[in-house]
Amino acid sequence: MSETPDARQRLSARIDEKQRAIRAYLARERPRRNRLSNISIIGSGLAAALTAGPAVGGTGFTDAVAGLFALSEDSIVWRVLCLLAVILSVAAALATNFATSRAVADRVSAAETSNAQLEGLAVSLDIGNIDVDEAVKLYQQYAGQVAFVDAASL
Repeated sequence: MSETPDARQRLSARIDEKQRAIRAYLARERPRRNRLSNISIIGSGLAAALTAGPAVGGTGFTDAVAGLFALSEDSIVWRVLCLLAVILSVAAALATNFATSRAVADRVSAAETSNAQLEGLAVSLDIGNIDVDEAVKLYQQYAGQVAFVDAASL
């Protein structure tokens, strides 16, 4: 590529476009990553807490809860706690598997890294600290790390 102001501008525009696509991707995926992580952590923690009462307190715990809610049998307490624990455990497992199967955390990290690298490249290109040919090679390398980010989704 020839070292012209036009080539430098076109590359800068392409870097900006890729960074916009990455920022849009991160705006969508960071909350999803956080939500899946929170569901997994909270769901498994609550499932453990729901089973801890009967496990530690035994029939005294279930009798007390049955009396507190005016239930005729303490077996209802066991069934409700077990059902809630199962539901929360399944939600935690699904959230973990969705995050893992789509590699959400890995992709978000790769996008954050690529965005930072592209920012450094843009600065170097703007101040003339790098020639266009080298900048093109670096752009291809950095953009290739986030091939899953689609510029058309802006």
